[in-house]
Parts: sequence; structure tokens; C-alpha cells
Amino acid sequence: MATPETTGHCLCGRVKYRATGQPIFRCYCHCESCRRATGSPVTAYAGYPTANFTFEGEPARYESSPGVTRTFCTHCGTPLTYEALDRPGEIHLLVGSANDQEAAHLAPERHVFENERLSWVHFEDGLPRKSAPPEG
Repeated sequence: MATPETTGHCLCGRVKYRATGQPIFRCYCHCESCRRATGSPVTAYAGYPTANFTFEGEPARYESSPGVTRTFCTHCGTPLTYEALDRPGEIHLLVGSANDQEAAHLAPERHVFENERLSWVHFEDGLPRKSAPPEG
């Protein structure tokens, strides 16, 4: 079986990325911080080792909370990735920015921060749920 490769970009295409290999984890995040950073009621992430991830074009970096850095395009504002000091060596890409968002290797396998889920957001997918960050 071929090694998966995930490519993606911001809305305007000025910042692109490439991730190789299987993600370390895939999840839906329901935390308030991710909702505010993305403008979405829930966010899908795929985590990769930073060694397997490269940017083409330079995204802006924003420390959204202590130890958490998010990247985005300075031109169009598209949020692209999440990195945290408590998860060294990982980068989490927002699946909505991937070129092939239907790729099976990007499909979430669990929900995290379920305790912060908006009451009107309902998933009947049978995936595991936890009130904590994803485990790598």
C-alpha cells in the first residue's frame, strides 16, 4: 500500500502544505478555543509528526493561548494548523484545508473536548468521545 500524502492550502493558495504518512490521530475538536480560531462549531484535525510536514509559503503564527501556536494565511485569513508545547514534535492540520478532504486517512476517529461541545451540535457517528485532548 502506498504511503498517504496529504496536501492542502489556504483559500487564496498563497500558503500550501504537504504531510506524508498516516496521521498520528484524527479527531473532531469541540473546544471553545478551536471554535473561535476557526469560526466553526466543530473542527476536524489530523495530527502529523512535524518531520513529515512542510509549508510552501510562510504562514503567520499566533499564540492563541500559553503554549499553543496556530498558523494562518495573512492574505485570506484561512486557519491551517495547530501546535502545542505539551505535544512536542506534532503539528495538527485542519482537515477543511486539505485538497482531498474525503481521503479515508483523514476521517476523524474520535471526538475530543466533548464537555465543551455546543448543545445543538449532534453527531450520531458512534465514535468514542472524551473530555480531554487527543492521545497520540
